[in-house]
Amino acid sequence: MHTSQWIVAWVLLLQGCTAGRLQRDTSPRPDIRDCSTSPPYLPPTATETTARLAALRGAMQAHGVDAYIVPATDAHMSEYIAERDSRLGWVTGFTGSAGTAVVTLDKAALWTDSRYWTQAERQMDCNWELQRTTRIESIGLWILEAVPVGGNVSVDPFLFSIDTWSSYSEALHGSGRTLLAIETNLVDEVWGDQRPPAASSSIYSLSTEFTGSSWQEKVAGIRQQMEQHVQSPTAVLLSGLEETAWLFNLRGDDIPYNPVFYSYTLLTSSDIRLFVDETRLTAEARQSLQADCPGSLCVELLEYDQVRAHVHDYAQGNVTIWIGTEYTTYGLYSVIPQEKLLEDSYSPVMTAKAVKNAKEQELLRAAHVRDAVAVIQYLLWLEKMVPQGLVDEFSGARQVDALRWAQEHSRGPSFESISASGLNAALAHYSPSNVSSRKLSVDEMYLSDTGGQYLDGTTDITRTMHWGVPTPFQKEAYTRVLMGNIDLSRLIFPTNTAGRTVETFARQALWKVGLNYGHGTGHGIGNFLSVHEWPVGFQSSNIALTKGMFTSIEPGYYQDGEFGIRIEDIALVVEAQTEHQTGDEPFLTFEIVSLVPYDRNLIDVSLLSQEQIQYLNTYYETIRERVGPELQSRQLEEEYRWLQRNTEPFLQSSAGTAAAALGTLAITSLVSALLTKLQA
Repeated sequence: MHTSQWIVAWVLLLQGCTAGRLQRDTSPRPDIRDCSTSPPYLPPTATETTARLAALRGAMQAHGVDAYIVPATDAHMSEYIAERDSRLGWVTGFTGSAGTAVVTLDKAALWTDSRYWTQAERQMDCNWELQRTTRIESIGLWILEAVPVGGNVSVDPFLFSIDTWSSYSEALHGSGRTLLAIETNLVDEVWGDQRPPAASSSIYSLSTEFTGSSWQEKVAGIRQQMEQHVQSPTAVLLSGLEETAWLFNLRGDDIPYNPVFYSYTLLTSSDIRLFVDETRLTAEARQSLQADCPGSLCVELLEYDQVRAHVHDYAQGNVTIWIGTEYTTYGLYSVIPQEKLLEDSYSPVMTAKAVKNAKEQELLRAAHVRDAVAVIQYLLWLEKMVPQGLVDEFSGARQVDALRWAQEHSRGPSFESISASGLNAALAHYSPSNVSSRKLSVDEMYLSDTGGQYLDGTTDITRTMHWGVPTPFQKEAYTRVLMGNIDLSRLIFPTNTAGRTVETFARQALWKVGLNYGHGTGHGIGNFLSVHEWPVGFQSSNIALTKGMFTSIEPGYYQDGEFGIRIEDIALVVEAQTEHQTGDEPFLTFEIVSLVPYDRNLIDVSLLSQEQIQYLNTYYETIRERVGPELQSRQLEEEYRWLQRNTEPFLQSSAGTAAAALGTLAITSLVSALLTKLQA
């Protein structure tokens, strides 16, 4: 073909691409609010907040408050909270797990991150501005514009971490506005009788078969850390709900999906004080805590709301109190003199809990085998039902929840199941309801992010599917997400490597073609505790990776308004088998304990390297070895056959030649099409 023909061909091609882009629908989306119209358009998922804001502003005026800050957490800095503590959700309508609202006498705004922007636009009415950031500096600048000099900016000090309080104080310093702590929560005051009641269910002991060690052994370990610490702390104050639950091998259900209960613990070298509603302790739990009374392993039970006064009194002595600043509120922190504090980001209980011993590791592995059975049953059910048009997002979520409940040792889901099709899958944390639920279709991507609570462990797994013919871009995006999952999962790295140091391995395949995702790459996970368990993970605030830690690995890609992809597995940090060794410590790698195959329909094998294919084949063999016998023992023959089909090995030898062949075929087809157009 002559040069002039090539030029014309490429011009035609570019025109076609441009035309394709121009033809995309730019009309307003019916699923989100439109505040530019008169009257404003609100989707059925939006909450009317006019009356709530009026009541809150009345309370603000009564207390002399010009701006009131409402966070999305509770008095224990919990990520997931009870309905009773969902103050941000009540006042805004927004139910995401991360956000901050600020209400003045005439304005209201919500700050949240990219995971929740579309969700906020669906749930909030036009009383609210959406600020697409979470930076406190941004909140501070907004407050300075909205609140006059001399105004009071108020917070509930028991809903703010130490660092968050300091950041707001710094943002307002020297501005003429005062940051004022008010212990009466103004949202609670106007919520009134409509606020959900306090938890009243039992707090119970875990059987020894489901614990890695006794609570007495755990207390001894923490006390040993206190003795060996250079600053010789006399007490450890525990504010995180997971901390007390783990330390005493106790569980409750005060927060949906999280088997924890409202409590604080003050552990000294000679005594233990547990602040809790003791009437809710089962007889067995009480006996466990007080079997060694009197003595240093006797747990004194005190009322939950006495903690502030008790810590204040204890701090008057010759003491040093060790706290984890990430989970201690400013309300508690402020009653301890600065010189009597030992501050770390995480308490010694949080860091001890992060490293699972051999028994805890085996418990979690066993939970993941049974969980894989439930997920495989679900995927097979979807294959049958979706082509018949019989499944929507909500019924799908209920089905996978029911399948988990049927497993041995199950205590239900570990979070609200994410069941998202098409454009809803582009919302990283979308959960359907019986009010808003799309029909699953063979023509769209479907993302299922679900998990289970079992007495022996907590699970969390994400799989993305397509039952029809995915577009080339969808297949490429999916495959690159999978490549990122594989590249991080098979990585070998030195011990005590920070997660943030290796996190980019999950993104490189996406970055190579200009794609990315806006959420973290992974989080720790508990033994029948929280599905998101700090301080393990890949963010800057996580501690270094150590043998015995469990973390998720979950890269993704989200095309707003069209589709979303995420592939998530749980991984155990283990010793790597290396040819050489530098220093005394062995290198580390990951063992994947999630045991469900990926969607073959979405994998473009030509993009995978030989090493990635080998990894997949080895992983699939592990799935067959561990899950296959479980399916057969339960006589789940159809599920067993499904597993065999979906774990067939990929042909390694074809990868490189396939890529070249496909590339040649694509160029040949393009040239042929262009020549046909030129000759027409």
